[in-house]
Amino acid sequence: MLDAAEPNLLRDEFPYTRIPPIRFEPTGVAQARPAQIWITDTTFRDGQQARAPYTVDQIVHLYDLLAQLGGPVIRETELFAYTPLDREAIAACQQRPGPEVTTWMRASLEDLKAVVATGVKETGILVSASDYHIFLKMHRTRREAADDYARVVRAVIDAGLLPRCHLEDLTRADLDGFVAPLVSRLQELGRQAGVPVKFRLCDTMGFGLPWPEASLPRGVPRLVHFFTRTLGVEPANLEWHGHNDFHRGEVNTMAAWLYGCAAANGSLFGFGERTGNPPLEALVIDYLGLTGDATGVDTTAITRAAAYFRDELGTPLPANYPFAGAGFNVTSAGIHADGLLKNEEIYNIFDTARILDRPLGITVNDRSGLAGIAYWLNTTLGLGGPAQVRKDDPRVVAIHREVERQYAAGRSTGFSPDEMAALARLHFGNAPATSARS
Repeated sequence: MLDAAEPNLLRDEFPYTRIPPIRFEPTGVAQARPAQIWITDTTFRDGQQARAPYTVDQIVHLYDLLAQLGGPVIRETELFAYTPLDREAIAACQQRPGPEVTTWMRASLEDLKAVVATGVKETGILVSASDYHIFLKMHRTRREAADDYARVVRAVIDAGLLPRCHLEDLTRADLDGFVAPLVSRLQELGRQAGVPVKFRLCDTMGFGLPWPEASLPRGVPRLVHFFTRTLGVEPANLEWHGHNDFHRGEVNTMAAWLYGCAAANGSLFGFGERTGNPPLEALVIDYLGLTGDATGVDTTAITRAAAYFRDELGTPLPANYPFAGAGFNVTSAGIHADGLLKNEEIYNIFDTARILDRPLGITVNDRSGLAGIAYWLNTTLGLGGPAQVRKDDPRVVAIHREVERQYAAGRSTGFSPDEMAALARLHFGNAPATSARS
């Protein structure tokens, strides 16, 4: 191990007073997607650090939703084991069908006692990898840190648990001088005991880059290759854990999958430290896109989870949040509504009613036009086929005239469903048009 008296902060790559430069090598690395890929969950660990604490009942409900959403694809979830509430939640989830319950701990023998008491079979261990953490946070040398990590990993193995080493801040670490010898040492502990040692590749600050030509330590494809081809870690023992600080959380995770990492870690709706983690539901959608295997997966659970966050947890998602926000498949543009009247595939990503239990929607405002109003009436009132209202229906024209009048008078908000229903009753009565020519 290359010990150092001073931290190597890789200042050429991370100048701090400037945006970090994005660097490329002349050639890229080859794709090497594992034969099997899967998802792991951190909703109750990293996700829990970014919001008000969950109650045990809330954790159990969300755990059940994870099981519905991912089936066999979401293989693990992780929880803290510090408090009586943490341990009660672990025990409750362990009694239910769903992802394997694992824990998270610091590299501390005291933490290990609490973990062992839960009866889990695997635990994550905080293994800080960069000199930013080792020198500036922990105030230790590399060798001292490595010795501590090895001592705790050995104790975890001796306790009968599988160790999952969370290489914190890996994308700012000295790979050759510290990470490589550390990983080799921890792998040797596993070989001696006859158990696999897993490694979570943590892009703690979101510095990762998804392109195959991107340079180390930030290039995700090259970093995964470093572990599989240089250090000899099996893809099944690698897990990517990303953050979204540079809007690359999800695409970096996809890159990790494509270049040799079997497991991808995420949290429901991306809740996590600062800008969050890769959204778990997005990983499920991308898993289906990559593999085409939907066995045991229920994507409508995404909609139920969003409703639970909104109604029970008091955490509504942004309206434009993909797959789950109130307006993600809702249009207010008249030109889009006109296309939807002709064929909904024109402006819908897929059959959202079937896949997510979210039919297309329309919000009527000053840009909706006749087509938008007609589409709102048809979808809200369930009018199809010969009963569908045309945009040139005189009653549609009358509603449009009222909408225009209100905006001309200074209105600045969209029309609520109740307001539109009142206009529909006014102009259609209780019996909307029953003919396409009405």
